[in-house]
Amino acid sequence: MTKQSQTYRVDLGARSYDIHIQAGCLPDIGEQMLSIFKQPSRCLIVSNDVVAPLYLDTVQSSLEATGWQVSSFILPDGEQYKNVEQWSAIMDRLMVSKLSRNEPIIALGGGVVGDMTGFAASCYRRGIPFIQIPTTVLAQVDSSVGGKTAINHPHGKNMIGAFYQPKLVWIDPNVLGTLETRQVPAGLAEVIKYGLIRDKDFFAWLQTNMQALLDLDADKISQAILRSCAHKAEVVMADETEQGQRALLNLGHTFGHAIESMTHYTTYLHGEAVALGTIMAARLSEQLGVANSGLEAAVSKIFTAAQLPTQIPQFSADDWLDAMGHDKKNVGSLIRYILMRDIGDAYIAEDVTDANIRALVASFNK
Repeated sequence: MTKQSQTYRVDLGARSYDIHIQAGCLPDIGEQMLSIFKQPSRCLIVSNDVVAPLYLDTVQSSLEATGWQVSSFILPDGEQYKNVEQWSAIMDRLMVSKLSRNEPIIALGGGVVGDMTGFAASCYRRGIPFIQIPTTVLAQVDSSVGGKTAINHPHGKNMIGAFYQPKLVWIDPNVLGTLETRQVPAGLAEVIKYGLIRDKDFFAWLQTNMQALLDLDADKISQAILRSCAHKAEVVMADETEQGQRALLNLGHTFGHAIESMTHYTTYLHGEAVALGTIMAARLSEQLGVANSGLEAAVSKIFTAAQLPTQIPQFSADDWLDAMGHDKKNVGSLIRYILMRDIGDAYIAEDVTDANIRALVASFNK
């Protein structure tokens, strides 16, 4: 892959940070950390048992070569481990390490590792610095940016967490070459989301370049990462704590989180569930008359091209409503849905009734 680098600044005043994208940059993290922290101290790397054997040595060696004292903690891999027990284990490791308030914790892994590490960082000593080194497509294009950190609860996904920004997002697209096959399409679901909510031209570009993205073509995947991060950053800078328009980033997520919850986080990867949820949002948009006929077909077509599932799992309407009733994006007793008027034109709907959802579920359960 090309060594060309791209840096995007997330401007949040005192909480500002850089997203740095460069193929082959992983071994340079030590030098970059010195530019942020001025002098090396102690740090803790959190990874999982899939990523650590591949990349922990590279990151640790880079840090140690620049004077850092490094320790590590390894989580089991999988969404089902994004829970209070594993979060507590990270906290235990932080207590034993006795990191000071100015010494960083580093997330080396996908979305689960990043979310859990960030939440631990926000709580330990009421907040210590944390660094994101995302290693999956989904984490590189979406979850590592924006400061949403959380763990899951049996009653719902990401119900316990905090808004807490990293000090740096360090993205090396080269690491994507070791991903398990399903992880690439799952990450592309979040890339497609940006086209659907706010960038019709990007959606068209994705339609043209989908196979190259699936093949992890060097230039195309770097472009997709940069454009996705830029979209995410722009929305976050305008609405950091999701008081309004940041909710648009949740397209497909209310239904998707319900799918993950109802299947106990073991059947679908997050991006796969989001793809299914987005198809449901597209059909609901058509059924409510806010989108023209054909939107759902276009959405399903691009997810099919991205090798993502499009068959909606069948649960009762009561199960759907119960699962979504626990979703953290609700306001009071109201469930907010992100719907679409057209490709690139999403909006927040606060007038969707239970009857509308029952009709939607019935249309998929035929």
